[in-house]
Amino acid sequence: MLLDCNIGGAVDGTPGGDLAVVQNQVAEAWRLGYDGVWSTEVGRDPFLPLMIACRAAPTLQLGTAVAIAFARNPMTVAVTANDLQAYSGGRFTLGLGSQVKAHVTRRYGMPWSEPAERMREFIAALRAIWACWQDESQLRFEGRFYQHTLMTPMFRPAPHEWAPPPVVLAAVGPRMLDVAATVADGVLLHSFLTERYLAETVLPVLEASLGASKRTRGELAIHLPGLVATGSCDRELAMAMDTVRAQVAFYGATPAYRGVLELHGLGGLHEELHRLSTKGEWHTMTRLVDAETLSLFAVVGTPAEAGAEIQRRFGGTVDRFTVSTPYPLSLEARRGLVAAVRG
Repeated sequence: MLLDCNIGGAVDGTPGGDLAVVQNQVAEAWRLGYDGVWSTEVGRDPFLPLMIACRAAPTLQLGTAVAIAFARNPMTVAVTANDLQAYSGGRFTLGLGSQVKAHVTRRYGMPWSEPAERMREFIAALRAIWACWQDESQLRFEGRFYQHTLMTPMFRPAPHEWAPPPVVLAAVGPRMLDVAATVADGVLLHSFLTERYLAETVLPVLEASLGASKRTRGELAIHLPGLVATGSCDRELAMAMDTVRAQVAFYGATPAYRGVLELHGLGGLHEELHRLSTKGEWHTMTRLVDAETLSLFAVVGTPAEAGAEIQRRFGGTVDRFTVSTPYPLSLEARRGLVAAVRG
């Protein structure tokens, strides 16, 4: 299992907006022993931090987790991804997500329809564009949602020695999971997920879709950004647990994720969290997430305990685990966590 972290805010996943600090974040991730870093699209462009990361750590794998596909079009994404793949020497992974209708239509001002089928076509268009550039063939992609039929010599990037970047797709529901399993190189799962939900709900959908499309499990990388509450002392651990508890409450209030709670007999908790969220009672919501529920959705413990638990829960199932720690985490704790996962 490969171990990754997020950049752009901080290596520990806390928010921020200063691109000037990315170089140090990436260098620190490299020294700590992470395999890769991921850049998110939350308050900043997801691609720019990776340009900095390319030089800061010449062996780390780099990816977007995620870039919002429907805020762009296949040609614009293909150009940026192709540049990053060439500049990084083949270390880039393009992570895409659909976002929800309100953000796509009201924040980005872009069209919305049939997200699963639109995403399937988006990925097919990307591959057609990259093939045109690499093979110097004619571009003729004509789909329901996207048409790309013009590529003159002036605008055609020169072929490079690296293959097109892998495409991983963020997926929650069965339809988008099916798209990931049938046309993508990997699936990026949501952090609001339990070990049981992964085994009983997500994996069966992926396995059925792989079988129907005549693909093997080895052709689909499973990526999981997992919530982790840890700290190098009791005070750090308590603060981490409180912050992650609030994150679980926020996700638990979202109707799209109620199925995860219902699997564990916590449908009533979702109803109450959702009711409170409509009133903005965030602190009350957090208090409803008890220690048992927190441990379902997050790995909790000292760095040594958390590292061992990550391996126990997910080591034989997921291919890449991204440590999601939405709170300040000391260097000592980060170092201990990485060492424990490796051990």
